Amino acid sequence: MAENSQHLTQEGIQKFQEELDFLSKVKMEEIKEKLQEARAQGDLSENAEYDAAREEQAITFERIQELQYILKNAVVIESEGGDVVQIGSTVRFILKNDGLEQSFKIVGSAEADPFTGKISNESPVAMAVLGRRVGDVGHVNLPQGSTEVEILEVV
Repeated sequence: MAENSQHLTQEGIQKFQEELDFLSKVKMEEIKEKLQEARAQGDLSENAEYDAAREEQAITFERIQELQYILKNAVVIESEGGDVVQIGSTVRFILKNDGLEQSFKIVGSAEADPFTGKISNESPVAMAVLGRRVGDVGHVNLPQGSTEVEILEVV
């Protein structure tokens, strides 16, 4: 698999495509109108509205390019079920050092969002559990120290 591959779930692809459509069809049109209004005010050299609109345009264009790159290089991941942890799996595990039980879905880095229960396949926790089965124990180095994680369930 190529280095520039972007592992995404079907849900992630849809989310990124919707964002791309919004930015390129709606947001860029809004920015175009802002620029036209700012130009109509005359002297652009000291026009804060014009400068702000140009900056917004640059940021939006950069995000559009990023989304196009992600989607162009997308590799769809789907959990095939089973008892082996893989990208696309939801894993329930327990941290041995503090007994804390957690559950995360392992996704590609572009789609990772720990606040919604999605961690990158490149994260230390994911790397400790990938390829393992229910009951297996993996070793993970976290900022607060090393610990072991025991896999309780793979969905």
